[in-house]
Amino acid sequence: MVQYTYSSHRTRHLDKIRKQRVKYPQVAKNIVNTSDILLEVLDARFLDKTKNLELEKEIEKQKKKIIYVINKTDLVKSSKLSEIKNTFFPYAIVSCTKRSGIKELRNLIKKTSKQIKKREMREIKKDRVVFGDDKRIKVGVIGYPNAGKSSLINILSGKSGAGVGSEAGFTKNVQKIKLSEGIVLIDSPGVIPEDQYSMSDKKKISESAIFGGKSYTQIKDPEFAVNELFETQKEALEKHYKVKVEDSDELIEKIGRKKGILKKGDEVNVDQTSREILRAWQKAEIKF
Repeated sequence: MVQYTYSSHRTRHLDKIRKQRVKYPQVAKNIVNTSDILLEVLDARFLDKTKNLELEKEIEKQKKKIIYVINKTDLVKSSKLSEIKNTFFPYAIVSCTKRSGIKELRNLIKKTSKQIKKREMREIKKDRVVFGDDKRIKVGVIGYPNAGKSSLINILSGKSGAGVGSEAGFTKNVQKIKLSEGIVLIDSPGVIPEDQYSMSDKKKISESAIFGGKSYTQIKDPEFAVNELFETQKEALEKHYKVKVEDSDELIEKIGRKKGILKKGDEVNVDQTSREILRAWQKAEIKF
């Protein structure tokens, strides 16, 4: 009887997750349908992984304007920014943390909005009930969870209307915020690209945590994610924690003892230590 209750509860929980998984991509697609201009916010550290090719194809298909907003540029070397300039167009290089590049982005939005023809604006009248006056230019903001969409909107608008949280995918509903008299920003939940999403593939789940798509508090088997992180960021981890190690297991062992994250019997709590390492990585305390 107990087993049946647990199983039913788990099934309902998984069904809820699947429904949310269907809902959020659809919301993002609706943003594309409604918007005149799309800002795709990308993490400068993981440009390829935080791009959503599916949404980009839809934007191109509908002949909508797109601006690539390269955020978190304070976390990468200048040589990385040179690569960006040769790959993305039109683009804006910003750092929400440092509040840099915002003026340039705002000007680019205004410049691009002037390219929107009145004929294109008339075609979206059917969305008036949801998004208001069709005479205003609608700028949809899309991107990977925790790429900095809501922070960007708050800085652009000079307000704190868009919710910002530490949990990946914090924004739960579509939010509309005024940028200027004739331009409105539309925020939406962060969406992990379809080919990167999984509820069972440990590698994909770990990558989601590394790229900020899944919070360190939510991920299962965090030690697996730390191992994936160690594969590419060994030097960064060693430098941050001031240790020399051969593998991720040794890293977790040393950090756990160093920080006193122990269980009974003087054993390192692998789960909590792994989450602490992922927390530091997601909060950009560990330099890329």
